[in-house]
Amino acid sequence: MNNSIVLALTAGEPGGIGPELCLQLAGEERSTGVVVVASQAMLAERARQVGLTVSLHPWQPGQPPRLAAGELSVLPVDGCFSHVPGQLEPRNSAYVLQTLEVAARGCLNGDFDGMVTAPVHKGVINDAGIAFSGHTEFLQELCGVERVVMMLATDELRVALVTTHLPLKDVSAAVTSERLTQVARILDADLKRFFGIAQPRILVAGLNPHAGEGGHLGREEIEVIEPTLERLRAEGLRLTGPLPADTLFTPHWLDQADAALAMYHDQGLPVLKFQGFGRAVNITLGLPIVRTSVDHGTALDLAGTGRADAGSLHTAIRVGAHMARCRQFANQETSS
Repeated sequence: MNNSIVLALTAGEPGGIGPELCLQLAGEERSTGVVVVASQAMLAERARQVGLTVSLHPWQPGQPPRLAAGELSVLPVDGCFSHVPGQLEPRNSAYVLQTLEVAARGCLNGDFDGMVTAPVHKGVINDAGIAFSGHTEFLQELCGVERVVMMLATDELRVALVTTHLPLKDVSAAVTSERLTQVARILDADLKRFFGIAQPRILVAGLNPHAGEGGHLGREEIEVIEPTLERLRAEGLRLTGPLPADTLFTPHWLDQADAALAMYHDQGLPVLKFQGFGRAVNITLGLPIVRTSVDHGTALDLAGTGRADAGSLHTAIRVGAHMARCRQFANQETSS
């Protein structure tokens, strides 16, 4: 049993399924240390509502987290006004963002080896008058980095994105040589740093159908993507493409790759979610910290029913712990 890894777990939207997914972790003994960053009163009330018997123990930095069945360590955060399952409360928004900041700063100062996030509700945070577009962008700003990369992964497939939450009409203009260069370098570096892959093999999708069909279905491949990939290959990156997306996501290509790089959100993620929904994990690359998340939303209709499936959360914790161990090993190798 490896107790050296400690992950912060934010419970997400109080009205959603995040709190009870966190509580479900106490159903069995754990090998990875997890500290839930949330309102302890809210967790206790949700445990009562869904019929779970969980002993919640306040945690302080330096303490080993509780690992036994029936116990959870909690880093308490106040300010949760209401936590009725299935109901959104805009006044909770500042509290939700505070849990994220506490967890991230704990990672930056070494209290945690990484953070795992349960789902938040972007709409209610914006309804509270707070500009918020998602975990990824929030953590990017908090950590002070220029570019981050969203990657979703299962045990069999990793898919990273050049662009994320953009209207389709804006994607072409956003696929610039500068952005593609930054994303590819981050993907290559973090597959090495967090996954222990010495020479990552990356498949790159084209933007257009048939990867542009030699310019007949679009010129982005000819004018932007192909020249950029050639320059990156000269740096030593192992990039194959641009490939038509309907060809890239076939066993012939995927069996000889470590990750796929899609140009936009709905080019790559439907394939991954069809292949592994409920056991996939959302990973933010390019940060100075480890961050993983579940692959689903707040599921307000399931909140408080006790029927929420914690499969994706278990995967996010397992992958987060693996990434943290790989980083520890890489740092040891560098310092020796």
